[in-house]
Amino acid sequence: MYKYILLLIFSLLFYNCSTTKPYTKFKTAEKWLDNNKVHINAHGGGFLIYNKTYYWYGEHKISGEKGNKAMVGVRIYSSKDLYNWKNEGVALQMIKNTSSKLQIGSIVERPKVIYNKKTNKFVMWFHHELKDQAYKAALTGVAVSDNITGPFEYINSFRIHANQLPINLLQKDFDSILPINENQKLTKQIRIEQAKLGQLFKRDFENGQMSRDMTLFVDDDETAYHITASEENQTLLISKLTDDYLSLTNDYIRIFPGQRNEAPAIFKRKGKYFMFTSGLTGWNPNPGKLAIADKLMGNWTFLGNPCRGTKEEMATTFWSQSTYVIPVIGKKDAFIFAADRWRPKNPIDGRYVWLPVQFENDIPFLELFPHWDLSIFKN
Repeated sequence: MYKYILLLIFSLLFYNCSTTKPYTKFKTAEKWLDNNKVHINAHGGGFLIYNKTYYWYGEHKISGEKGNKAMVGVRIYSSKDLYNWKNEGVALQMIKNTSSKLQIGSIVERPKVIYNKKTNKFVMWFHHELKDQAYKAALTGVAVSDNITGPFEYINSFRIHANQLPINLLQKDFDSILPINENQKLTKQIRIEQAKLGQLFKRDFENGQMSRDMTLFVDDDETAYHITASEENQTLLISKLTDDYLSLTNDYIRIFPGQRNEAPAIFKRKGKYFMFTSGLTGWNPNPGKLAIADKLMGNWTFLGNPCRGTKEEMATTFWSQSTYVIPVIGKKDAFIFAADRWRPKNPIDGRYVWLPVQFENDIPFLELFPHWDLSIFKN
């Protein structure tokens, strides 16, 4: 009898697995199950294409209002078709040792991984906040691995560019910046003016600039860049990485001071650089932004809101926030706008909004598609 019961159990398990249909389309903001039939847990994600396989790195969330603290680490998934994802485990594990900056209970957000062809290393950068300090530390962290799925070895977390001027700020202009009046009552407009005048930058000059929402970008010549929200999220910094991708060089620029940007996501098409960002409304969605440049470390120009649709859709970026732009293997100039629909009261249930990047007169725009597939890209 025992053998028959075991046989029945295995038969039922096999039946359930064999009748699970693979995904053949993207379903906007619906639960997205992995190969284990568990909702994908990789929020604020970054994507890496390696050996014709997509790898998705993201924040592992837990349930409840404290679910945005890093109790596990950075999870990784792999896929051949972008629809169906295999859980590859934890790429970067939080550290139990309380003397480590990366200790359990700190905050790790927006992990991004790039591959260095010279060193054959996989390098991860992420936004890092220290345990029980909310968003005060504003550090960027770096880790490295010999294997794409990890485990990644944590190196360090730090403020950036201490005592270093950006290449687009002259010494004489820096010297003329007045210090912040610490006694004034802070308002949104005062923060904006402090960034525009360079006062926030000067305040943090000796100890290093803040780094919060960030992303990475590797250009055609394999030069890599770190792009981050800084100066209380009022300004963006674009920094060139060293050849091994493990640290920042002294080459960096400040862009859009006082224009309140976070959630940067960059891609390149026909020699132009495009950047999606969002405004600052905490966990609540807001109108998306789009910027363009001829050179990554050059002058950037805002093009407005890339979203098309109803007033509410445009005002909320389809109730989501940008995290990455994914190039599609085998299709020319085909890109996917990847975003998160945050659920701060139960972070593990956060959903994903993926949309095709469309173009009109070579300018990107986004429309909401509840269900869609890669056939939308004709080439």
